[in-house]
Amino acid sequence: MNAAAFPRPEDAFDADLDDAFDLDMSYARPGEAAPAPAAQRSEPRPSHEPLQFTAPIGSEPAGFPSTPAPAAFPSEPETFNPVGELVAGASAALAPIESALPEIASTTGYGQPDPSGVSIPRIAIHVFAERQDTLAAADRAGKDRRMSRATTHIRVGGIPAAIETYANEPTPPLIIVECLKDPHSLLAEIDALAEVCDAGTKVVVIGATNDILLFRELMRRGVSEYLVAPLQPLQLIAAIGGLFSDPAQPFVGRSIAFVGARGGTGASSIAHNTAYAMSERIGANTVIVDYDLPFGTAGLDFNQDPLNGVADALSQPDRLDATLLDRMMVRCTDKLSLFAAPATLDTDWDISVEAFEEVTTRIRSTAPFVVLDLPHIWSGWMRRSLISADEVVVVATPDLASLRNAKNMIDLIRQGRPNDAPPRLVLNQVGVPGRPEIPAKDFGAALGVHPSLVIPFEPKVFGTAANNGQMVLDLNDKSKSAAAFQTLAQIVSCRELPVVAGPKAKAKGGSLFGNLFKKG
Repeated sequence: MNAAAFPRPEDAFDADLDDAFDLDMSYARPGEAAPAPAAQRSEPRPSHEPLQFTAPIGSEPAGFPSTPAPAAFPSEPETFNPVGELVAGASAALAPIESALPEIASTTGYGQPDPSGVSIPRIAIHVFAERQDTLAAADRAGKDRRMSRATTHIRVGGIPAAIETYANEPTPPLIIVECLKDPHSLLAEIDALAEVCDAGTKVVVIGATNDILLFRELMRRGVSEYLVAPLQPLQLIAAIGGLFSDPAQPFVGRSIAFVGARGGTGASSIAHNTAYAMSERIGANTVIVDYDLPFGTAGLDFNQDPLNGVADALSQPDRLDATLLDRMMVRCTDKLSLFAAPATLDTDWDISVEAFEEVTTRIRSTAPFVVLDLPHIWSGWMRRSLISADEVVVVATPDLASLRNAKNMIDLIRQGRPNDAPPRLVLNQVGVPGRPEIPAKDFGAALGVHPSLVIPFEPKVFGTAANNGQMVLDLNDKSKSAAAFQTLAQIVSCRELPVVAGPKAKAKGGSLFGNLFKKG
């Protein structure tokens, strides 16, 4: 199974800009062979002969699930002007969520396996469950963004119902069955199920006993995976993804999408500076993808002469391979690469949703982290990019238009990602002299999302960096904005800044967790 997702505690943040940000941490074969017809099944084998399903090749099935960690409580909304109605609406919307916190804790991924990079092929999946919570978990998993290409059929009845069903029809590529009986009865039912299964069928068993001997016996019989009830949606998704991962392409990077709530929020600058901090301060290989084809600024921000990298990739997504991708990318540093936009108006960009999805998937195989710089437009590919990203960061300014648009975006993303943590909110350009602003606390309360970061208004730093083609960290690493970008890089990558040995260790700031409590 994949590594567990980081918890996302929501600590209260200071109204001062000194500590205005807080910690908010938290594959697939092209196709499957058609199942053999029922008439071609082999004759029943002797009971002493091991019955064979299809187990994953070259990998040991994962262990048993861990207890999910409790979810953080949402912030209580407060009434204020001039957006009192929005706050009241958010409060009403959050009421049923607060009343169902135990369910949220078990379904939003807190403490659960992180199925980032999981890709489920276009297969049919049949689920035969006995418990109501297993039925609910399977239903939620079937609606997840990672399972969009698969077809899931959920039935009640457990292994006996599966045996009755497949006695008269071929089996799908994957069967998930639940049995809450004792180990001896479970093994007997599995033996009976094996007699009606076609060759090549993968079987996942959900049981009630956390017993390593039972686990080994099931694996010896050819069962692909064994999970212990109660089951959570992310556990099921991660298990399915592990069964259909492609050994030739085992690596898939984590995608982080940055989008502005309205034009001029600085989402692109934040995306580029955060990616730079991830590569240069944390030391993680990172790729920036500028999807703003006519007006992208990634080339300008890094003082690079952009190639038509993204445009060329989108025009021929099926031809992309590691060599071609490397030629299309501009290498800014040893650990940071750039897919720049052409930034010209000579072409009317009419590109399919599938092309954007394919290009993003191919780029994710090149680096551990892929930062998507999304433009402020709305289209089918934008919706798909936001919903399919592993992490979404919504950048807003503290005004009414940003509040309205951010609320619409966050509500849509939450609806399309029921098993994922909510998007992260970053407030930018806070503290503009003479401008009335919505307080950060009230802004987050209206959205039901606590701001992960508040970036102060520093026009001289940002203006000079933009005009020089520099990153803020290079121009002035002592500024509050530079510290904010390092913090955001740690949050979205779930990694700590490396500890610096020697006299400079204290000056570098070291751990994010230490910085959070520096006033104590």
